[in-house]
Amino acid sequence: MPYEFKTRVLPNGLTVIAEVDPSAHTASAGFFVKTGARDEDPSVMGVSHFLEHMMFKGYGDVRAEALNRAFDEAGARNNAYTSSEMTCFYAHALPERLGTITGLLARMMRPALREDDFTTEKGVILEEIAMYKDNPFWVLYEEAVERHYRGQPMGHRVLGTSETIGALSRDSMASYFERRYSAGNTVAAFAGNLDFERVVDDVSSLCGAWSSASPGRAGPAPRAVGERFDLRDARVNRSYLFSLAPAPAMGDDRRYAAMLLAQVLGAPDNSRLHWSLIETGTAEEAQASYDAHDGVGEYSVFAACDPGREDEVWSTVEREMSGLAGSVTEEDLERFRNRIATAATLAAERPGDRMQRIGRQWTYLGRYHSLEDELSRINAVTLDDVRGVAVAFPIAPTTFGRLMPERAGAVG
Repeated sequence: MPYEFKTRVLPNGLTVIAEVDPSAHTASAGFFVKTGARDEDPSVMGVSHFLEHMMFKGYGDVRAEALNRAFDEAGARNNAYTSSEMTCFYAHALPERLGTITGLLARMMRPALREDDFTTEKGVILEEIAMYKDNPFWVLYEEAVERHYRGQPMGHRVLGTSETIGALSRDSMASYFERRYSAGNTVAAFAGNLDFERVVDDVSSLCGAWSSASPGRAGPAPRAVGERFDLRDARVNRSYLFSLAPAPAMGDDRRYAAMLLAQVLGAPDNSRLHWSLIETGTAEEAQASYDAHDGVGEYSVFAACDPGREDEVWSTVEREMSGLAGSVTEEDLERFRNRIATAATLAAERPGDRMQRIGRQWTYLGRYHSLEDELSRINAVTLDDVRGVAVAFPIAPTTFGRLMPERAGAVG
């Protein structure tokens, strides 16, 4: 592929990276801050996500309406997201507008944090939390993660809770911002048709005065605690099952084998769970996935079925998990390698996706791997590698939860 990777660290510690492709028709910019729910004190859980919302309320004397209009006038597509480990602000536009969108992103990342905006947006966040309480998968997922990492920041809820958001003050948010949103904790990532030296000059001019602090991520690597639990809800009419098991961390090269192992078990189609549960009509949904984090990883398995069939469904899941290592074939690996390669290559044709890939990669690992290198690592995974990771990190749930309808005739 024609793109070229470049990197520069500014005097204040902010890292600028880019994949330059003169043949691209667009350019993309993103600011990645290594902070999320796991970096919050329990009393301010949800502040990272709330703060993401506040960035769009404006900076200096610029209000939200003017900021949004400026992005529109640049023809940009922009957004942001918050996870347990990072917060990202990004935009895509035509190459000649890259300087404009970079300036808008950099300025909005030094928000005004006005009290009236804070009060208004708190109501929006509380409504969002209430909305997700109506999503059965989300309810079960959040409860499972919290129990899986019981008493550890990794178990924090990204949205926070009604109690933590309700009690959060504007000053507490500002204090969190000052500690975490520093140059040393930020990566500016770019991809597409761009002049890297000009990008560096723009970022240096816009962000050179940011604090050079590098707060890092305190505490030991998370560890799975795990437990089994049942939830009942009168509003649901299906049963939902969800499990978590320890898996390789982002910095562990065994993550490639773990990814393939999870795909063989529970990819959306043509996987073990698809054939044993979906094609047989035993369950409506059945999937497995692998997620890697800073210092820890996890396999997850999710299924949805008719009430009363929970034991039957989970018995099938356990049978597939227990026999997985011995049943994986070279044909399985080849099929999923090809699928991953196709998806990755299609994404590589879009500067926005390439910017996201290198930005997340550098934020997690502090280094760059080209797409070709990533694909070669996946293609190099052998059956012995997959069987080895299945022994070291078996997909054997540490945490297992069920969300089911209220029992017929239950009182209270």
